[in-house]
Amino acid sequence: MMNLTDIIKGPIITEKLDQAREQLEQYSFLVDRRANKTEIRHAIEKLFKVNVTEVRTSIHRGKKKRIGRTFGQRPNWKRAVVTLKEGQTIDLFETA
Repeated sequence: MMNLTDIIKGPIITEKLDQAREQLEQYSFLVDRRANKTEIRHAIEKLFKVNVTEVRTSIHRGKKKRIGRTFGQRPNWKRAVVTLKEGQTIDLFETA
């Protein structure tokens, strides 16, 4: 099993995810590609002291980029959308 801070790499903050956070109490995190849903749930609950009701994950392919004549690709990454129990929040996202 990986370390808790190795599983959760950081939050993902966009306008669309801000609306989901306000209306549906869903938070989005960049996570390690090898982590499964139970490990992600355990890490969120331990790090932020909240109750998680649902975890959805998706793997995003890295974009192909061109620099001069050579082609490269950004790394693939995994996103986890976490739904919290009614009335709970994560203070990391509440900074204004």
